Amino acid sequence: MKYKNTLFGLLLVGIITVISSVLEKTTFFTQIHFSALTLAIVIGIAMGNTFFSKIESYTNQGVILSKGTLLRAGIVLYGFKITLTDINSVGINAITSDAIMLISTFFITLWLGVYLLKMDKQIVQLTATGCSICGAAAIMAAEPVVKAESHKVAVAIAVIVIFGTISMFLYPIMYPYLAEYLSQHQFGIYIGSSVHEVAQVYAAGGNISATVADNAVITKMIRVMMLAPFLFGLSYFLNKENRQNKIMIPWFAVYFIGVALFNSLELLPQSLVELLITLDNILLMMAMSALGLTTRIESVKQAGVKPFILGTLVLVWLVVGGFIVNLAIQTIL
Repeated sequence: MKYKNTLFGLLLVGIITVISSVLEKTTFFTQIHFSALTLAIVIGIAMGNTFFSKIESYTNQGVILSKGTLLRAGIVLYGFKITLTDINSVGINAITSDAIMLISTFFITLWLGVYLLKMDKQIVQLTATGCSICGAAAIMAAEPVVKAESHKVAVAIAVIVIFGTISMFLYPIMYPYLAEYLSQHQFGIYIGSSVHEVAQVYAAGGNISATVADNAVITKMIRVMMLAPFLFGLSYFLNKENRQNKIMIPWFAVYFIGVALFNSLELLPQSLVELLITLDNILLMMAMSALGLTTRIESVKQAGVKPFILGTLVLVWLVVGGFIVNLAIQTIL
């Protein structure tokens, strides 16, 4: 019976994944730059709060597998989207900007959420992770380390989706006013180091120029590479906070770096790499679908308006602080 439960659960999240993939390619969602990952969690939440409770006992094993094992596999395969050649093409400016923005954004978000707004620590930690690195994918990767409940993950992702979408349209509007201060190369780095999601980065840069878009995406992928050391640091931080001596090593993060380094050797045919990237997208969408299915809107409502106040304050930091950091880096380096 257990294998049937697993199979039915995987089938359910698979159906949501297919629906999300199809909808992503429609004119409406293409124009508003809504990614399949976002659609997967939205559809999952819709199903999870309607009929899923009636079939949960028949599918829960597959849903749990998708939230755990498939998520980790997706993070590992994410490494096939990055090479050291990409990193070299944007230079030390991008690495420096990413490192400064990642560290500062994480701790500023923690301070704002925990000490100023008195929010739930796990929601703040997840939101800080998403804002600092790569949006929903980073939040999902941090979930096993933070050990947060589904509704807390959903709240953090909601903040990322809303404010990442705002920033996606904001940067092209700001560009004509900031072009005299930042070159196209550095403006791309500015976007890549301060916008939440990879898709949002590409959309923001693409609405300016191909040069800005290329530099923005590569800079963003460098931030993604920083996910592994970040998760080690987060694990150490949480264990110290909880006074545990044993550090839980997020091995999937280690494998992610290993895959990225292996991908840099370009030993595999490009067609196979593209196939693995497609598989990775599917696994991450299945994980998002499972998260949505297990998220209850009532639990999300209990978080109140504070997460969105936090998202607003962090967006201000990313836009203003990110500009100052990138201007300084362009001047110095």
